[in-house]
Amino acid sequence: MICDTKLIMSKKSDISLVNFFVFNPEFGPKEGEEHKKILFFHPPATDIDTKIKNVGLCEAITKFTGTFTDRPCQSLHTQKLRQLFYEPEPNYWVVLTVTVPYSTKTKDGQTYLEYHDEDVQDSVYEAVLHQCYKMFKSLEHFFSKYLITLKLGQSDMLDVFNGIHFLPLDKNMYLRIQCFINLLEATFPHILYTAFLYQDQLVWSGLEQEDMRVLYTYLTTNLFPAYMEQEFQGLKATSSSSSLTSLHSHYGKYILGPTNLADESSAGRIPRLYINKDQAVLECHLLVYKAHSASVCLVIDGNYGLMFDLFKRLDKFLGPQLSALASDIGDYYARKPQSSSESQFKYVYFNLMNLAQKTSIHTDSRKLAVTGVSPDVIKLISDLNEDLTSCHIQDGEMIIKTWNDCWVVCKKADQREVYIILNQKNANLIEINEEVKKLCASQFTNIFFMD
Repeated sequence: MICDTKLIMSKKSDISLVNFFVFNPEFGPKEGEEHKKILFFHPPATDIDTKIKNVGLCEAITKFTGTFTDRPCQSLHTQKLRQLFYEPEPNYWVVLTVTVPYSTKTKDGQTYLEYHDEDVQDSVYEAVLHQCYKMFKSLEHFFSKYLITLKLGQSDMLDVFNGIHFLPLDKNMYLRIQCFINLLEATFPHILYTAFLYQDQLVWSGLEQEDMRVLYTYLTTNLFPAYMEQEFQGLKATSSSSSLTSLHSHYGKYILGPTNLADESSAGRIPRLYINKDQAVLECHLLVYKAHSASVCLVIDGNYGLMFDLFKRLDKFLGPQLSALASDIGDYYARKPQSSSESQFKYVYFNLMNLAQKTSIHTDSRKLAVTGVSPDVIKLISDLNEDLTSCHIQDGEMIIKTWNDCWVVCKKADQREVYIILNQKNANLIEINEEVKKLCASQFTNIFFMD
């Protein structure tokens, strides 16, 4: 007897946001006042009964699990959903709920759903949740706008590291940029801190690491992509780029600041940035100015009144010099021979000491995956990192060969981590080890400066 069983499977669904909310169980302790516990809830159109039920369930879970351990509950796994909990401050809970991907299968005429629980990695989405809190705490940016920018399906190791991509420059070019910033801050003493970026990579920053990390995430995942989208759609046809060209021979313009220096009303509302300084929080103004591919972030004393004349003086100073620097950096990289070794490998590198992050798995800081690396391998890297963290391993090396003969090498030493992917089916451990040594020697010896 011959049995012909056919199995048809649909494409796997994406990970998506179900809800996100902030609550404090100390608010509204009496019956009928449960709604007072809810500080924020997304989506906002959710009816109040559903909001109360979601918050009540999370409150019950955190209280119940708290009776067994001193460590707060961090996640809840169900067949269809994954819920992450974070208590950044006493009694203030931030909760993120995402869907578990599924695929529709048909076997012998019967259709059913198969859920892929392993695709939702707790360490990755805990990192996303922590970033949400830091963005809200440090930047005047509302969750209602921020949440729609999250690409949860693309979240991976970069969210766990939450590092910074540095631009490697030769010493002469780096010195020119540093002199430019010193002159800028001397000319405008109300500028407390400055950060210089080229494309999505950081060149210089006067901010502390944690503050720069939050600002960098905001710039590269929110502000810059939104601005580029507006530029692409032609929504900035009346921006400062057109009005300034006739006044000054440069290509500078504000990304955060007035869109037209001939119109004082175009300044709008300048966002606030909150800086940690001497165990206190310093409130500052944030301006971002761009010329070609170079951007300068200006953190200005929050007690200083931003008169419109300041925007004009800054533009007159920044426009010509930043335009020239951006052009010279572009020419420098156009002349510099590109290394061919990097294309032979895929890797992710992170240095906890300076937050330096480097990757060839992604095309940019917005985590667009490069072809040639499967999602399963990227998830494997996240699992390796979680193992290193949970076991408190300071120095070590792991080598894994996957079922499809792909090699994944993890090395950790001196707070540096590197994850290397090699597709060499017939290689042995000795050959893989030699290839890894070559890559480390060619790619990770000079993070900030090129020879």
